[in-house]
Amino acid sequence: MARSHLEIWGAASAVAVCLVVGAPVLFIDEDLTLGPDWVWWSCYLGFLALFTLAMVDVVPGRSGRLPLIGLVAAGPAAVLLAPGFGWLPILLVFATALLAHLTSMRIVIAVLALNSATAGAAPLLRDGSILDVTLTALIYAMLQICTVWAVRSEQREAAARERLAVANTELRAATALLAESSRSAERLRISRELHDLLGHQLTALVLELEVAAHHSTPPADGHVERARGLARDLLGDVRSAVGELRARTPPLRQALTEIVADLPHPRVHLSVDDSAEPDEACTAALIRCVQEVVTNTIRHSGAGNLWIDVAQAGDGEIVLTARDDGHGTSVLRLGNGLTGVRERIAQLDGAVSFDTRSGFTVNAKVPAP
Repeated sequence: MARSHLEIWGAASAVAVCLVVGAPVLFIDEDLTLGPDWVWWSCYLGFLALFTLAMVDVVPGRSGRLPLIGLVAAGPAAVLLAPGFGWLPILLVFATALLAHLTSMRIVIAVLALNSATAGAAPLLRDGSILDVTLTALIYAMLQICTVWAVRSEQREAAARERLAVANTELRAATALLAESSRSAERLRISRELHDLLGHQLTALVLELEVAAHHSTPPADGHVERARGLARDLLGDVRSAVGELRARTPPLRQALTEIVADLPHPRVHLSVDDSAEPDEACTAALIRCVQEVVTNTIRHSGAGNLWIDVAQAGDGEIVLTARDDGHGTSVLRLGNGLTGVRERIAQLDGAVSFDTRSGFTVNAKVPAP
């Protein structure tokens, strides 16, 4: 999954804080650990390694249970093995924040309680007072609660942005289809009006001039012949205009550009070949397919980039290729959206295929109109 510069700097800062928290142990002469130093260093470095791997997305979320269990165990162990070093419980706050991203709220609450008890037990091991134990436990409990609240708020905001992006994509696709339907209906109405009114009148005019040409005498017959030629040319122009209005191809590039415009995530790279001239039915199917690809990428792939290419093959087929750089899936299960894509393409006697080995790829081919 592509990550923004802000996310990268945030992850690097969190790892740096964990390093700064434990580094002073190297420079303090007095013995701060209970038992052999190598035991504490094993717990601390194990925590640091697991935390760093999780921050760079090497450790998976809910499926990586063993690394997360190791993280939850290594943090309290490092704190309890060095109770005299007061900054170490900060590691527990970072661990809770990470788990808030990766696990359910029930697990987060359990870990929060464990970490708060650990932070309170550390002063007890160094002969601290009951007040010291209570205040330390409460302070670190409140820090973790604030962290979890911030993480959950950010997740809710991200989910709201995702729903808004999907709704905007669907709305723009519907608007494009409605606008094209309105333009098509208007073109059809104008072509009928031209054919029924001007076409019939000009045909009658040509016939009248044909009759007049047989009864006219010089020098008027020359003017009648020229008028008849002009009327025939004008009738041909009207018929050509009517045919062009009926056969005009919809603006596919403009419709697709409007659908993918201003998406916050992912970054869409759109390419539409100028030689591709689908008819109205093909254009509607391609618009719906692109809409489904975009919404599927937003919801499921975790991709940072989406490439959409529409071209015309040598045999006249319209080819749609869409691929993203998301995580893909080993087993593809077609939902209603992808099933709808397959059905729309099949209605046009086309074919569609899906590939999930590297990201998610859709290849659709529609016969030439």
